[in-house]
Amino acid sequence: MTIEIKICGISTAEAVLAAAHAGASHLGFNFYPPSPRFVSPDRAAELAAITPASVKKVGVFVNAEDAFLAEAVTKSALDTIQLHGKEAPDRVAEVKARFGLPVWKVLSVETANDIDAASAYAEVADLILFDTKTPKGALPGGMGMGFDWSLLDGFDKSVTWGLAGGLTPENVADAIRATGAPLVDTASGVEAAPGVKDVDRIAAFCKAALDHD
Repeated sequence: MTIEIKICGISTAEAVLAAAHAGASHLGFNFYPPSPRFVSPDRAAELAAITPASVKKVGVFVNAEDAFLAEAVTKSALDTIQLHGKEAPDRVAEVKARFGLPVWKVLSVETANDIDAASAYAEVADLILFDTKTPKGALPGGMGMGFDWSLLDGFDKSVTWGLAGGLTPENVADAIRATGAPLVDTASGVEAAPGVKDVDRIAAFCKAALDHD
């Protein structure tokens, strides 16, 4: 099985090049201002300019307005839009139609009911990304928290999907073997501090994911 790898919350040129060199298929630029990984559209444009063409650029948004989406998409030449807020299926469809790009929808998981919610998005999202539900008042992701992977056992995996939430170089191979995830996504799992990427951990994460067999 070919594994795709997204390194999320990229904010420096060093991290761009480290992730690309290590075999990441996607880089995530976080456009949510409260996050320690936030980058402005102008900063993301600088990082996009040095991103190899073989690596897809994913913009991460939380309940963003169209004007901000348009600025980020245009300046950063994004390949994909990731919606990490409370966007309903009709909003996902609207964003996809307006911008003509693949749209990923993040679903926050705590119980089996959260997995079941994927069915409402299956026809409108290009990929469902399962992440951990964070405590009320916390950031919606990037907290280093995992969820019970066995909750995915009943999920219809003919739907294009990916796994996030507490993934690290130490557990990503186990996560892939346990869930069959075709795409894995990490942010805090490859950091030395919140928002500060560690190039050695990026390399170790990618190697562990690619060598999971």
